[in-house]
Amino acid sequence: MSRYLLAIDQGTTSSRAIVFDDKGAQVAVAQQEFHQYFPKDGWVEHDAMEIWDSTLAVCREALDNGKIEASDLAGIGITNQRETTVIWDRATGQPIHHAIVWQDRRTASWCTKLRQDGHESLVVDRTGLLIDPYFSATKIAWILDNVEGARQRAEAGELAFGTIDTWLLWNLTGGKHHRTDATNASRTALFNIHTQDWDPQLLKLFRVPAALLPEVFDSAAEYGLTEPECLGAAVMVAGIAGDQHAALIGQACFEPGMAKSTYGTGCFLMLNTGQQALRSENRLLTTVAYRLNGKPCYAIEGSIFVAGAAMQWLRDGLRLISHARESAEHAAAVGVNNPVYLVPAFTGLGAPHWDPNARGAILGLTRDTGIAEIVTAGLQSVCYQTKDLVRAIRNDGARLESLRVDGGMAVNDWVMQFLSDILNVPVDRPSVTETTALGAAYLAGLQTGVFDSLEQITSLWECERQFRPDMAPGLRESLYAGWLDAVERVCNH
Repeated sequence: MSRYLLAIDQGTTSSRAIVFDDKGAQVAVAQQEFHQYFPKDGWVEHDAMEIWDSTLAVCREALDNGKIEASDLAGIGITNQRETTVIWDRATGQPIHHAIVWQDRRTASWCTKLRQDGHESLVVDRTGLLIDPYFSATKIAWILDNVEGARQRAEAGELAFGTIDTWLLWNLTGGKHHRTDATNASRTALFNIHTQDWDPQLLKLFRVPAALLPEVFDSAAEYGLTEPECLGAAVMVAGIAGDQHAALIGQACFEPGMAKSTYGTGCFLMLNTGQQALRSENRLLTTVAYRLNGKPCYAIEGSIFVAGAAMQWLRDGLRLISHARESAEHAAAVGVNNPVYLVPAFTGLGAPHWDPNARGAILGLTRDTGIAEIVTAGLQSVCYQTKDLVRAIRNDGARLESLRVDGGMAVNDWVMQFLSDILNVPVDRPSVTETTALGAAYLAGLQTGVFDSLEQITSLWECERQFRPDMAPGLRESLYAGWLDAVERVCNH
């Protein structure tokens, strides 16, 4: 029996493919960046054909790098940037417009009007989401309204909508299968997370024809066989989950109260709430964590727009550092008791503030302030924003006992210790930090019999290092109070 699994990790700036073995160990990897389009202020687009081409290329390269034949694969798992919207012609397979990326804000004014007209409670009740340009629904309507003839063709069943997972599946299977999983569906603002189906009232509200929509499957399921010419043999696509959901699975957070936080360009904290779809009173999102054997497991999620991107700005924009690794040296020199606060609201503030008009600021500057203090404030901002999320989660009645971390910034020991100190909970860093791709591989492995249970997957998770809180309560409270004051100043202007 084949014991290898191919994970496709299609992200916002690059496409990656990783081959894992039946112990969850990485065997081979390939990665390729692709072009970002910014046609207007606040608009972000991708070329969906370029995404497909780069994905196919890295899949072939990863197999070559591992000296593995497609026939050696038990299955393929797909994980993807969520909410990004593609509409294509069912007959030709050609997109009718560039993909509109999750970061895109072009539908902000329509979202504001929908909220003013009193529709947000309906959307929150059924989807667990807020009305925001972040989600797919208003992106779909924008394409239908702005591409000539698209709305009529959509209603006639000639067009197909998909998030990136669906687009990749369509191409991998030669246009035979138009499917998605429950986690990606739950990010469209069109999917009722309680009935687990597309919601007719929401389709009407957002003016989206039902004929556009894919079938919704469990996160581990037989999605369809790839065309043999793609990889050299037909392989079953057996698992799909949005990137943050896949990271939760890769971190083996299968019990209610378990949480993971991914530190990449942004930061996404997701806490498992089990069979309870906990409605947030603090503007967090309720989402499907995963769905197995027809049973949804729910999560509550907070999104921070700028985490690693703050360090990129300090490096590339201000040129205060030449490499991110220098930041830890600056922070060690300054220490935790830093009077400078950097609020990285470059594109507004995400959860729990959801203030699109907030803008970034550096506060607490004195004549003694230097590069080291500003760089340290950038690192600390990520931890303070995480505390904002944790505080909101606790105010919603969920318990967070510890936090599992992954993503690029998780390798920084100073940041992880400060995170543990400011949250006052243990922070666990796993041996395998490629948890997003690993989660997709686990789903495919569950479906194909490489893994027999969630318990087996749990047994594979290993902690590389645990960071434990070691900060005086008074210092923790005063540092965080300074952060809240800085955020308030940014939001008030």
